[in-house]
Amino acid sequence: MYPDAGLPALEAWLARALASPYVLVKCLVADEQEQIAATLLDLVDQQGCHLVLTTGGTGPARRDVTPEATMAVADRLMPGFGEQMRQISLHFVPTALLSRQLGVIRRNTLILNLPGQPKAIQETLEGGA
Repeated sequence: MYPDAGLPALEAWLARALASPYVLVKCLVADEQEQIAATLLDLVDQQGCHLVLTTGGTGPARRDVTPEATMAVADRLMPGFGEQMRQISLHFVPTALLSRQLGVIRRNTLILNLPGQPKAIQETLEGGA
């Protein structure tokens, strides 16, 4: 087991990028599809989050199950988000095509699966700028 670097990197990026007040709900979840799906349901259905950003678990490895958990709770797939994230990542790493990042809608909430590495999170959110 290794320490999560994605959540602190995402929190730091949001603090730099957003000027409007926001409430940050942080959850660290094991790479287990059922736990990820249950957490997403809680964030959307119980806590009323309007945007949910996940980090990590989007690669081709057997333990990378975030996209499956996200699809299990989705009402609609938003394919452009995954396509755009992979396109941005291709500017930095040729293995970006192996990424399974995606975006979905559940109720009125956008859920985006971001990469797990701090540098990749920043590159993806900044659009490769």
